[in-house]
Amino acid sequence: MPRKQAAKTTEGNDIGIKKSHKSKSANKDAKSNRKEQKSASRNPSKGWNNWMIIAVIISLFVGWLHGTHISTMFEKDRHFSHLSSLERDLTFRTEMGLYYSYYKTVIQAPTLMEGVSMIVYDNITEFPSTINTLKRFNLYPELILGVAYRIFDSITKANKIRTMDCWTINRGELPPVQSCEGFGDQHYFYITNIFFLNGIMLSIYFMYGWYLAGESLWGGVLCVVALFFNHGECTRVMWTPPLRESYAMPFLILEMFLVTRMLKSPHPCKSQSIWIGLAAFSFMLPWQFAQFALLTQTAAVYALYLLEFIGSYKIKILLYAQIAALGGNFVFQFGNEMLLTSFYASSLVAILCIVLLESRIEKVVQNFFAKVIVKGLTWAIGTLVLKKAIAAALFIADDAHIWDILKSKFSTFNNFHTMLYTCAKEFDFIDLTTLFGLVKTLLIPANVLICVIVAAKCLRNEYEAYKAKKAADSDNTNEESSESTEEDTKPVKRIPPRRQKKMAAAAVAEEESQVAFRSKPHAEIVYNILQMFAFTLMAIMIMRLKLFMTPVMCIVTSILANRQILTVSRPKRDAFLVILLAMSCVQGFQNLAKQWNIIGEFENWPHEQLLDHINMHLPKEAVFAGAMPTMASIKLSCDRAIVNHPHYEDAGLRERTKKVYSMYSRRPLSVVHQTITDMGVTHFVLEDSWCVRKTRDGCQMPEIWDLEDVEFRGRKPACAVARKNPEPYFTEVFKNKVYTLLKVNEVKGKKN
Repeated sequence: MPRKQAAKTTEGNDIGIKKSHKSKSANKDAKSNRKEQKSASRNPSKGWNNWMIIAVIISLFVGWLHGTHISTMFEKDRHFSHLSSLERDLTFRTEMGLYYSYYKTVIQAPTLMEGVSMIVYDNITEFPSTINTLKRFNLYPELILGVAYRIFDSITKANKIRTMDCWTINRGELPPVQSCEGFGDQHYFYITNIFFLNGIMLSIYFMYGWYLAGESLWGGVLCVVALFFNHGECTRVMWTPPLRESYAMPFLILEMFLVTRMLKSPHPCKSQSIWIGLAAFSFMLPWQFAQFALLTQTAAVYALYLLEFIGSYKIKILLYAQIAALGGNFVFQFGNEMLLTSFYASSLVAILCIVLLESRIEKVVQNFFAKVIVKGLTWAIGTLVLKKAIAAALFIADDAHIWDILKSKFSTFNNFHTMLYTCAKEFDFIDLTTLFGLVKTLLIPANVLICVIVAAKCLRNEYEAYKAKKAADSDNTNEESSESTEEDTKPVKRIPPRRQKKMAAAAVAEEESQVAFRSKPHAEIVYNILQMFAFTLMAIMIMRLKLFMTPVMCIVTSILANRQILTVSRPKRDAFLVILLAMSCVQGFQNLAKQWNIIGEFENWPHEQLLDHINMHLPKEAVFAGAMPTMASIKLSCDRAIVNHPHYEDAGLRERTKKVYSMYSRRPLSVVHQTITDMGVTHFVLEDSWCVRKTRDGCQMPEIWDLEDVEFRGRKPACAVARKNPEPYFTEVFKNKVYTLLKVNEVKGKKN
């Protein structure tokens, strides 16, 4: 018998026996390869290429459709084409105005180098400090678009190419304004590129769904239709184009697509790490929050590794890509310490150490469940210890507010900063209205069905693998018993020690290779489901993060078209998908109609009056303080120095804003005046609404301050005092129905 002969030549050596037993799996692999070759012969490469070309063409069409969709909604919401430059600036409120101001700085500077210098050495955003805004605010999109606009403008002017049309707009009781429309207008150049990028994003969505469904056009259709039907829960780019997510999300979807391809490939090449790294780098560069999304991705792929869906080879491809992306961002953001002190960076280091020490860990811990527990706890503890150690060494606490917010959601803990966040609806727990809307479009039911089917298939695969292993162990035991009985009658031939070492080393290397390349079916599908669970958990805690959850739910929906998951006949599967789409159309078209019926007209005359007064009557040296959204507008439209702004992620800026907002506390006006004077402020913009507005119980600004200033509870708020009688600490220099502009006086020794 061949198997017995192999055993005789090794004279009972364990290595030889193991090799002979692998012949069974080799035969099985050969049979499966022959089956794959037969299926490939039924689907020739020419036909596969044709379907792929069709998928690419459809993806380009839906990309154009999405770009048109969001740009049309943006125009209808604000009548943007008929606004003046100042009014267009005003439509970019809060952080949007801050980001757009740097694009404006680059294109309006006398030279490009001066423009770059003004954003790298900025002394008007946090007066009197000089900050590097490229490091602090992830402003590379504005820098790139600013450079592109300068090049475009110089070329078109040199060749006398007409790029925009201008006219005068009559605004009734308000003074007329000039408005320009066309790619040559700085506002249109900016938003058009954003809408173009987000059009490309939907092309990626289609190809992602197509690939995840086993290269089925049904998958791309399900993904895109689900996204359109739930469009308002998937993106807000049509309302807030300058936000960081508008630039970053397309690269996240691309990066997830590349990771999915890598996980599905039997033997992915190392060059895939480069593409994943570039996509992750492009995702992180425009958005400071990207590290938290990538942390969930690392955790999801690590879970696949723990459950042995993938081996160390594939997770190393991802880890090296993400480490390179993190390092590249650290360099391009001029050594942004927040990247190094993040849980994401610590998690990457902890997981890489575990993977590199895999062989040693598995020698000590061999039981599957014990390995999962040991590796899981090592990752969690290692990540936490590393994060705390690095943050303490660098004295960085910029992300402390995030954990304070989470703590406030699950305990009675609250402070001034957490209340500013949690009083806003978008930072509250996800509301039932959102969830019911996703149920009505059948997005949540479809995802629940997919999770049940995939879980059942994975459990079945595990059970079959367990039975096969048990049967193989029984066969091996019987063979070894018969072989040892036969060998007892034969003389023992000694193997030289050197050869034994070589054979042992070869066996160890082969075993390590098998561990490194081990895999289970549907790893890429399980990854997408785990990623969806992670984003869903984030969205439940902070409603704003549904912009991660819902798009990934749309992607996961495409799995229903995967023939290996929904294992029914093609007619039944097609009929099921048609019925699913038809039922989702009922609520889906209502959602689209609601978006299409939005027709607005932007007008903010009180704000425009304030900015006109500042531009015409106040000196360039004036320094302003006030509500964060208004400060962004003053910097953008008036180019005046401000001491606080809406980018609340920096610990120092949070303390600055807290000092400015003391105007809305119950402290004596003299104390507030001294605080503001010490900051170098010359003018304070007082907004009545900030003094009296209340989103829910405990969220009125003076009530928030009561958490900090227990001794002043019951007093009249400083803002109410200043609005009625600001003297002698302040002088009223401008007032309308919304804003009161106060000049900060030099007063010593007087109490209020």
